[in-house]
Amino acid sequence: MNSKADIPTFTAPAHWIGGQAVAGTGPVIDVIDPATGTVIAAVPAGTPADVDRAVDVATAAFPAWAATDPAERAAIIQRIAEGLQARNEEIAATITAEMGAPIQFSRMAQAGLPVLATTSTAGLAADFPWTEEIANSLIVREPIGVVGAITPWNFPLQQIVTKVVPAMLAGNSIVLKPSEVAPLVARIFAEAAAEAGLPAGVFNIVHGSGPVVGEAIASHPGIDMVSFTGSTRAGKRVSAVAAETVKRVALELGGKSANIILRGADLKDAVTRGLASAWVNSGQVCGAYTRMLVPADLHDEVVALALEAAGEYTVGDPADESTRLGPVVSEAQRERVTGYIERGIADGATLVTGGPERIEGLEDGAYVKPTIFANVDPDSVIARQEIFGPVLAIIPYTDDDHAVEIANNTIYGLNGAVFGEGEHALAIAKRMRAGQIDINGPQMNLLAPFGGYKQSGNGREMGRFGLEEFLEVKAIQR
Repeated sequence: MNSKADIPTFTAPAHWIGGQAVAGTGPVIDVIDPATGTVIAAVPAGTPADVDRAVDVATAAFPAWAATDPAERAAIIQRIAEGLQARNEEIAATITAEMGAPIQFSRMAQAGLPVLATTSTAGLAADFPWTEEIANSLIVREPIGVVGAITPWNFPLQQIVTKVVPAMLAGNSIVLKPSEVAPLVARIFAEAAAEAGLPAGVFNIVHGSGPVVGEAIASHPGIDMVSFTGSTRAGKRVSAVAAETVKRVALELGGKSANIILRGADLKDAVTRGLASAWVNSGQVCGAYTRMLVPADLHDEVVALALEAAGEYTVGDPADESTRLGPVVSEAQRERVTGYIERGIADGATLVTGGPERIEGLEDGAYVKPTIFANVDPDSVIARQEIFGPVLAIIPYTDDDHAVEIANNTIYGLNGAVFGEGEHALAIAKRMRAGQIDINGPQMNLLAPFGGYKQSGNGREMGRFGLEEFLEVKAIQR
């Protein structure tokens, strides 16, 4: 299944409440294929009343699910993973159609990674310290209650999994608002969960916009925690609204990650991997290495290597097996990204490749020319603001202290990278103010915590740390 004709049709737009599809009663929100600009589906424009209904159902389902043995909860979650794996092609094709990820990337990352993450989370149950003793206290970890999850469009299934699955394992019930831009895959997850034996009401979906449904979730007195992934601007709003009911808030927000290439690093490997991170998913990754920091006297050599590596990136129809970069998620996003490219040119950065113009032959889609800037001023707009598109800024530095200063001189602190000799790179990594740092392109660790410093958010996802976010801690003295 790799053509747009294979995309499932959603002829009856519906929420998912109490283990079944529930039709919307008002307007719908069109889902648009960014490669063509055509409408491929629609979902309900949900209302606060829809959120109320989902919260009531989740509240009713919570006691029995919370009382279920963690091993049984883990077994259901493992079956969800198996159900998602069985629908890999359908998931990949759906995500390719709704947000434009190339089909090969959709199979591997958009559909494949959530299966691995779900399985790894299920595996935490057996050894997790649900209870422990400290002196004369029994420490009990208990579910929080009803969790509101608000997820973005760039990794629509993976972001559902990283919130919903650990919340489930912890014993919570959930009300999810997926992005209205890429909402279709959420229904596949709901069906897989039901087929795996998840009790009705434990997982619910209310579609709709952030200002309506997102606000209703964040402010709802029946929701005990809200977990949000998205822009820093939207995260601030979620936090402010949630404060009225003093609910727990976990935020995974924006990033402007620095990739520090040290003197003595394997330059070709560092540049190739760095560019791959900056442009993966058409640059729509919060942790992308969007700033490449290089020794000033190696700047021109690094630029030449980056330009050479850029030649490997084919832009085109995301349903084509040979495409490496598809469109960005929407025409609005294309305009936003190209606006930043125009700003970079206006501010005097050197345009190495790319630019703001439309790509010949792809004028109907939300395509952006993958772009590299060199000689970028570290205080410029393109070096400091999150662009969320395939744009790399190459920034020269004088010495280690200068590199660390540039890396840390941002409101963000989500991700970062260092390439160089092991001990030297580790010393630099320890000085970087970010939630995770990669040294010399390591393998992703699904059990390691993911989350940010500063305005990149709070809380952690993935592994034991991600599970703990969804648990209360009670001390019983005896």
